[in-house]
Amino acid sequence: MRDATVTTPPILTIIGSAIHDIPSFYAEINRVFMAHEDWKLGQSLDALDDMLRGGYGAARGGGPVILVWQDIDRARSHLGFAATCAFLDAKLQRPDRYDVARIDRQLAELKAGTGQTYFDIILDIIAGHPNIDLVAA
Repeated sequence: MRDATVTTPPILTIIGSAIHDIPSFYAEINRVFMAHEDWKLGQSLDALDDMLRGGYGAARGGGPVILVWQDIDRARSHLGFAATCAFLDAKLQRPDRYDVARIDRQLAELKAGTGQTYFDIILDIIAGHPNIDLVAA
């Protein structure tokens, strides 16, 4: 006889109303994904990508996860054009650490309406992980 037990993927919920800038986005990600870890994810898109890959946190193991993002439009607004410009401008202040020419191109594309916002980049990162089923709410 076959085992009829079906494992339901965990459902994790991002509260978009808690997000009003990039630091608060990472605070929310840490609340959702890193609650049972003894360290917190830094403010890094690369770290977000690594975490979603399943190396640690609630996504550990890379199994399926349902990610419900409440108030996603509010988060989209707060992680949009202004936040992205500020993020890129801050990088320009550190030419010893960042590729200034690349950041200048990103800023020009953003200002021309063809570049990605911080929110767009986050969505691309999530989409790059087929085990994460994003549900906009």
